[in-house]
Amino acid sequence: MVTRPEGGYLVAHTGGNIALKTSTDRVTFRNAGAVFPGGAPWTTTYTGGSRDLWAPDLSYHNGRYYLYYSASTFRSNRSAIFLATSTTGASGSWTNEGLVIESRTSDTFNAIDPNLVVDDQGRWWLSFGSFWSGIKLVQLDPATGRRLGTTMHSLANYVPGIEAPVMTKRGAWYYLYVSFDRCCQGASSTYRVMVGRSASPTGPFVDRAGRGMLAGGGTQILASHGSVHGPGHPAVLADRDGDHLFYHYYANNGASLLGINRIGYDAAGWPYVY
Repeated sequence: MVTRPEGGYLVAHTGGNIALKTSTDRVTFRNAGAVFPGGAPWTTTYTGGSRDLWAPDLSYHNGRYYLYYSASTFRSNRSAIFLATSTTGASGSWTNEGLVIESRTSDTFNAIDPNLVVDDQGRWWLSFGSFWSGIKLVQLDPATGRRLGTTMHSLANYVPGIEAPVMTKRGAWYYLYVSFDRCCQGASSTYRVMVGRSASPTGPFVDRAGRGMLAGGGTQILASHGSVHGPGHPAVLADRDGDHLFYHYYANNGASLLGINRIGYDAAGWPYVY
Protein backbone atom coordinates (compact mmCIF):
# COMPACT_ATOMS: atom_id res chain seq x y z
CA MET A 1 0.00 0.00 0.00
CA VAL A 2 1.18 3.52 -0.78
CA THR A 3 -0.19 6.98 -0.15
CA ARG A 4 -1.18 8.82 -3.32
CA PRO A 5 0.07 12.38 -3.91
CA GLU A 6 -3.50 13.56 -4.54
CA GLY A 7 -4.72 11.86 -1.34
CA GLY A 8 -5.95 8.37 -0.50
CA TYR A 9 -4.24 5.05 -0.96
CA LEU A 10 -3.36 2.62 -3.72
CA VAL A 11 -3.02 -1.10 -3.03
CA ALA A 12 -1.55 -3.82 -5.23
CA HIS A 13 -1.92 -7.45 -4.24
CA THR A 14 -1.41 -11.00 -5.44
CA GLY A 15 -3.86 -12.07 -8.11
CA GLY A 16 -4.51 -12.33 -11.83
CA ASN A 17 -2.21 -9.82 -13.56
CA ILE A 18 -1.80 -8.10 -10.14
CA ALA A 19 -5.00 -6.73 -8.63
CA LEU A 20 -5.38 -3.04 -7.69
CA LYS A 21 -7.57 -1.43 -5.05
CA THR A 22 -8.05 2.13 -3.82
CA SER A 23 -9.10 3.55 -0.48
CA THR A 24 -9.68 6.96 1.04
CA ASP A 25 -9.48 5.86 4.68
CA ARG A 26 -7.60 2.51 4.99
CA VAL A 27 -10.94 0.92 5.94
CA THR A 28 -13.03 0.66 2.79
CA PHE A 29 -11.31 -0.63 -0.35
CA ARG A 30 -12.65 -0.54 -3.90
CA ASN A 31 -11.55 -2.67 -6.84
CA ALA A 32 -9.53 -0.69 -9.39
CA GLY A 33 -8.78 -3.27 -12.07
CA ALA A 34 -5.43 -4.92 -12.73
CA VAL A 35 -1.92 -3.67 -13.41
CA PHE A 36 -1.77 -5.65 -16.66
CA PRO A 37 -5.37 -6.10 -17.89
CA GLY A 38 -4.03 -7.49 -21.16
CA GLY A 39 -1.79 -10.03 -19.43
CA ALA A 40 1.94 -10.26 -18.73
CA PRO A 41 3.27 -12.88 -21.19
CA TRP A 42 6.90 -12.17 -20.21
CA THR A 43 6.21 -13.83 -16.84
CA THR A 44 4.74 -17.15 -17.97
CA THR A 45 8.13 -18.88 -18.21
CA TYR A 46 8.16 -18.68 -14.41
CA THR A 47 4.44 -19.14 -13.64
CA GLY A 48 3.81 -22.24 -15.72
CA GLY A 49 1.32 -20.26 -17.78
CA SER A 50 -0.65 -18.91 -14.82
CA ARG A 51 -1.79 -15.27 -14.83
CA ASP A 52 -1.32 -15.03 -11.05
CA LEU A 53 1.56 -12.79 -10.05
CA TRP A 54 2.68 -12.60 -6.45
CA ALA A 55 3.67 -10.27 -3.66
CA PRO A 56 3.77 -6.87 -5.39
CA ASP A 57 5.74 -4.14 -3.62
CA LEU A 58 4.39 -0.66 -4.38
CA SER A 59 6.13 2.66 -3.72
CA TYR A 60 6.17 6.22 -5.09
CA HIS A 61 9.34 8.11 -6.00
CA ASN A 62 10.03 11.20 -8.06
CA GLY A 63 6.53 11.42 -9.51
CA ARG A 64 6.27 7.76 -10.45
CA TYR A 65 4.89 4.56 -8.95
CA TYR A 66 7.32 1.63 -8.80
CA LEU A 67 5.94 -1.89 -8.62
CA TYR A 68 8.26 -4.84 -8.00
CA TYR A 69 6.48 -8.19 -8.30
CA SER A 70 7.14 -11.92 -8.39
CA ALA A 71 6.55 -14.67 -10.92
CA SER A 72 6.89 -18.27 -9.75
CA THR A 73 5.07 -21.46 -8.78
CA PHE A 74 4.68 -23.06 -5.35
CA ARG A 75 7.64 -25.04 -4.00
CA SER A 76 9.91 -23.91 -6.84
CA ASN A 77 12.78 -21.43 -6.92
CA ARG A 78 12.57 -21.03 -10.69
CA SER A 79 11.41 -17.52 -10.03
CA ALA A 80 11.80 -13.92 -11.09
CA ILE A 81 11.22 -10.38 -9.89
CA PHE A 82 10.10 -7.79 -12.44
CA LEU A 83 9.56 -4.03 -12.34
CA ALA A 84 6.66 -1.97 -13.70
CA THR A 85 6.20 1.80 -13.44
CA SER A 86 3.34 4.24 -13.87
CA THR A 87 2.77 7.96 -13.40
CA THR A 88 -0.87 7.50 -12.37
CA GLY A 89 -1.13 3.99 -10.90
CA ALA A 90 -4.27 3.34 -12.92
CA SER A 91 -5.11 -0.04 -14.41
CA GLY A 92 -3.52 -0.43 -17.83
CA SER A 93 -1.15 2.53 -17.37
CA TRP A 94 1.82 0.45 -16.27
CA THR A 95 5.00 0.06 -18.31
CA ASN A 96 6.90 -3.21 -18.15
CA GLU A 97 10.45 -2.22 -17.18
CA GLY A 98 11.71 -5.79 -17.39
CA LEU A 99 13.50 -8.38 -15.31
CA VAL A 100 15.29 -7.28 -12.14
CA ILE A 101 16.59 -10.62 -10.84
CA GLU A 102 15.81 -14.29 -11.36
CA SER A 103 16.67 -17.55 -9.64
CA ARG A 104 17.09 -20.97 -11.18
CA THR A 105 16.72 -24.42 -9.66
CA SER A 106 20.51 -24.61 -9.31
CA ASP A 107 20.55 -21.46 -7.13
CA THR A 108 20.40 -21.47 -3.34
CA PHE A 109 17.96 -18.53 -3.13
CA ASN A 110 14.44 -17.81 -4.35
CA ALA A 111 13.74 -14.55 -6.22
CA ILE A 112 10.26 -13.69 -4.92
CA ASP A 113 8.74 -11.33 -2.31
CA PRO A 114 10.56 -8.10 -3.23
CA ASN A 115 10.69 -4.93 -1.14
CA LEU A 116 12.36 -1.63 -2.03
CA VAL A 117 14.01 0.61 0.55
CA VAL A 118 15.89 3.86 -0.07
CA ASP A 119 18.62 4.52 2.49
CA ASP A 120 19.79 7.81 3.99
CA GLN A 121 22.37 8.23 1.24
CA GLY A 122 19.75 7.86 -1.48
CA ARG A 123 20.89 4.36 -2.44
CA TRP A 124 18.17 1.92 -3.54
CA TRP A 125 18.10 -1.63 -2.17
CA LEU A 126 15.83 -4.57 -2.93
CA SER A 127 15.32 -7.25 -0.30
CA PHE A 128 13.64 -10.51 -1.28
CA GLY A 129 13.58 -14.20 -0.55
CA SER A 130 11.52 -17.22 0.41
CA PHE A 131 12.75 -20.44 2.08
CA TRP A 132 15.97 -21.88 0.52
CA SER A 133 18.85 -19.86 2.08
CA GLY A 134 16.64 -17.03 3.31
CA ILE A 135 16.44 -13.28 2.79
CA LYS A 136 18.76 -11.54 0.34
CA LEU A 137 19.53 -7.94 -0.64
CA VAL A 138 20.82 -6.41 -3.89
CA GLN A 139 21.51 -2.81 -4.81
CA LEU A 140 19.45 -1.08 -7.50
CA ASP A 141 20.21 1.80 -9.86
CA PRO A 142 17.82 4.67 -8.94
CA ALA A 143 17.90 5.86 -12.55
CA THR A 144 16.42 2.62 -13.88
CA GLY A 145 15.09 0.71 -10.86
CA ARG A 146 17.11 -2.27 -12.09
CA ARG A 147 19.93 -4.18 -10.45
CA LEU A 148 23.27 -2.44 -9.93
CA GLY A 149 26.34 -4.69 -9.83
CA THR A 150 26.47 -8.34 -8.89
CA THR A 151 26.85 -8.29 -5.09
CA MET A 152 24.18 -10.12 -3.11
CA HIS A 153 23.97 -9.74 0.67
CA SER A 154 22.43 -12.32 3.02
CA LEU A 155 20.25 -10.76 5.72
CA ALA A 156 18.27 -13.46 7.54
CA ASN A 157 17.50 -17.16 7.60
CA TYR A 158 15.26 -19.51 9.55
CA VAL A 159 15.34 -23.13 8.52
CA PRO A 160 11.66 -24.06 9.15
CA GLY A 161 10.64 -21.25 6.76
CA ILE A 162 11.27 -17.54 6.21
CA GLU A 163 10.05 -15.14 3.53
CA ALA A 164 8.37 -11.81 2.75
CA PRO A 165 10.90 -9.22 3.96
CA VAL A 166 10.15 -5.55 4.36
CA MET A 167 12.76 -3.03 5.46
CA THR A 168 12.08 0.41 6.92
CA LYS A 169 14.19 3.16 8.45
CA ARG A 170 13.25 4.88 11.68
CA GLY A 171 15.68 6.95 13.70
CA ALA A 172 19.10 5.34 13.72
CA TRP A 173 17.86 1.88 12.75
CA TYR A 174 16.88 -0.11 9.71
CA TYR A 175 14.17 -2.57 10.74
CA LEU A 176 13.79 -5.86 8.90
CA TYR A 177 10.36 -7.47 9.21
CA VAL A 178 9.95 -11.05 7.94
CA SER A 179 7.48 -13.91 8.11
CA PHE A 180 8.43 -17.16 9.83
CA ASP A 181 6.83 -20.57 9.22
CA ARG A 182 4.01 -21.44 6.82
CA CYS A 183 1.53 -19.43 4.78
CA CYS A 184 -1.40 -20.29 2.58
CA GLN A 185 -2.95 -23.19 4.52
CA GLY A 186 -6.12 -21.43 5.57
CA ALA A 187 -6.85 -21.44 9.29
CA SER A 188 -4.02 -23.97 9.72
CA SER A 189 -1.41 -21.43 8.59
CA THR A 190 1.40 -20.81 11.08
CA TYR A 191 2.77 -17.55 9.66
CA ARG A 192 4.01 -15.00 12.22
CA VAL A 193 5.75 -11.64 11.90
CA MET A 194 9.28 -11.23 13.26
CA VAL A 195 11.62 -8.24 13.33
CA GLY A 196 15.27 -7.40 13.78
CA ARG A 197 17.31 -4.25 13.25
CA SER A 198 20.67 -2.99 12.05
CA ALA A 199 22.52 0.30 11.64
CA SER A 200 22.99 -0.57 7.95
CA PRO A 201 20.62 -1.89 5.28
CA THR A 202 23.19 -4.58 4.49
CA GLY A 203 23.18 -5.83 8.08
CA PRO A 204 24.00 -7.53 10.33
CA PHE A 205 20.45 -7.65 11.71
CA VAL A 206 19.84 -8.79 15.29
CA ASP A 207 16.74 -9.26 17.41
CA ARG A 208 15.97 -7.78 20.82
CA ALA A 209 18.00 -10.52 22.53
CA GLY A 210 21.02 -9.86 20.30
CA ARG A 211 20.60 -13.01 18.22
CA GLY A 212 21.67 -12.67 14.62
CA MET A 213 18.88 -13.05 12.09
CA LEU A 214 21.20 -15.11 9.89
CA ALA A 215 21.29 -17.62 12.76
CA GLY A 216 17.51 -17.84 13.08
CA GLY A 217 16.99 -14.81 15.31
CA GLY A 218 13.95 -12.57 15.23
CA THR A 219 11.66 -10.90 17.75
CA GLN A 220 8.02 -11.89 17.35
CA ILE A 221 5.57 -8.98 17.13
CA LEU A 222 2.49 -10.69 15.69
CA ALA A 223 1.24 -14.30 15.63
CA SER A 224 -2.01 -16.24 15.55
CA HIS A 225 -4.53 -15.22 18.20
CA GLY A 226 -8.25 -15.73 18.56
CA SER A 227 -9.82 -15.78 15.11
CA VAL A 228 -6.67 -14.40 13.45
CA HIS A 229 -4.72 -17.29 11.94
CA GLY A 230 -1.29 -17.10 10.33
CA PRO A 231 -0.77 -13.32 10.10
CA GLY A 232 2.15 -12.52 7.84
CA HIS A 233 3.68 -11.09 4.70
CA PRO A 234 3.99 -7.67 6.32
CA ALA A 235 4.13 -4.24 4.78
CA VAL A 236 4.84 -1.04 6.68
CA LEU A 237 3.33 2.34 5.83
CA ALA A 238 4.57 5.54 7.46
CA ASP A 239 1.40 7.64 7.29
CA ARG A 240 0.46 11.03 8.69
CA ASP A 241 -0.94 9.43 11.85
CA GLY A 242 2.03 7.13 12.47
CA ASP A 243 3.41 3.82 11.27
CA HIS A 244 1.07 0.97 10.35
CA LEU A 245 1.62 -2.74 9.79
CA PHE A 246 -0.36 -4.34 6.96
CA TYR A 247 -0.56 -8.12 6.64
CA HIS A 248 -2.84 -10.90 5.50
CA TYR A 249 -4.36 -13.54 7.74
CA TYR A 250 -7.00 -16.25 7.68
CA ALA A 251 -10.35 -16.26 9.45
CA ASN A 252 -11.78 -19.33 11.17
CA ASN A 253 -13.52 -20.30 7.93
CA GLY A 254 -10.29 -20.05 5.94
CA ALA A 255 -11.11 -16.74 4.23
CA SER A 256 -8.04 -14.59 3.50
CA LEU A 257 -8.35 -11.09 4.93
CA LEU A 258 -6.33 -7.87 5.24
CA GLY A 259 -5.20 -6.87 8.72
CA ILE A 260 -3.96 -3.44 9.77
CA ASN A 261 -2.41 -2.54 13.12
CA ARG A 262 -0.68 0.55 14.39
CA ILE A 263 3.02 0.24 15.21
CA GLY A 264 4.41 1.65 18.44
CA TYR A 265 8.01 1.77 19.63
CA ASP A 266 9.19 1.13 23.15
CA ALA A 267 11.84 3.10 25.02
CA ALA A 268 14.59 1.02 23.39
CA GLY A 269 13.20 1.62 19.92
CA TRP A 270 11.75 -1.86 19.37
CA PRO A 271 8.44 -2.00 17.48
CA TYR A 272 5.22 -3.53 18.74
CA VAL A 273 1.71 -3.60 17.29
CA TYR A 274 -1.53 -2.51 18.89
